[in-house]
Amino acid sequence: MQVEKGVDAAAIDKTYIIGNGVIAKALAVALARNGRSVTILRGSVDSPGTSHELIEVDTGGELLSARIEIGSISNYETLSGLIVLTNKSFGNQQIAQKLYPKAKHAPIVFLQNGLHVESCFSDMGFERLYRCVLMATSQEAGENKVRFRLVTASPIGIIAGPEDMLASIVARLNTNIFSFRPEPDIQSFIWKKVISNCVFNSICPLLEVDNGVFRRNAAVLDVGKQVIRECLAVARESGIGLTEDEIVQNILSISEMSDGQKISTYQDILNKRETEIDSLNLEISRLAQRLGNLPVPTTSLLGELIKLKSNIRQAH
Repeated sequence: MQVEKGVDAAAIDKTYIIGNGVIAKALAVALARNGRSVTILRGSVDSPGTSHELIEVDTGGELLSARIEIGSISNYETLSGLIVLTNKSFGNQQIAQKLYPKAKHAPIVFLQNGLHVESCFSDMGFERLYRCVLMATSQEAGENKVRFRLVTASPIGIIAGPEDMLASIVARLNTNIFSFRPEPDIQSFIWKKVISNCVFNSICPLLEVDNGVFRRNAAVLDVGKQVIRECLAVARESGIGLTEDEIVQNILSISEMSDGQKISTYQDILNKRETEIDSLNLEISRLAQRLGNLPVPTTSLLGELIKLKSNIRQAH
């Protein structure tokens, strides 16, 4: 069992990435190739030992590789350094319980899709919470090999914690392979990404089509616009000022950039894995009810259908 010293807010010299998916692997390789100490911790598996695995990242221009230490949360009595969550958000409650006695004072970055994914950590009393909105795409290309495409620097903002810690986090994570930047208005970015995900992660899996469908088919885009309008009404009641046009343009841009790729929820359904729809359409639906029964029928129905489709697929 390893024991780590307490984290220093001014100097973060170790990064633990929770989750062992494509984003975790791309980030780990980017950090390792820039001389930074990094370990991947499996989110759902507790094992007594660690391994070192060669991971390859295809950036489109070159093939990068690094040998990464992979372990589990149970390997440590305490975790000091930066913790980055890249696991699916439905596992956050369990991970928060595992981390609380080991890392209550450590800075935690949520590199996850969804609305309020950090809430269980806030409720438990974690002190330094930061949200990141991912501006990159990644997908499997073989065993321990991923395709990674950087769109632009991913913004990171404060949920709870000191501002100087945010600067240390960005400095720790930022590389020319996988870049990050500080963002004072992170909630607007979170909502923009969540609304776009509510469109992609419900419509594409139900139609069993790739992300490019919104730029190819006006009727499908019209359904997406219904979801956008409903979500924007909830966003406005939450104090977030976004416009329909900027969300539509974001969806069209993503649709063009990832034409031919399957959205993560579609991949999860095909692979009989649980989806993140609870933190997307269904969280919007729950929030709409709490704010005064705001009507979100399309958003809610699409979310429920994804839930059913996922459950049926997992049962067979």
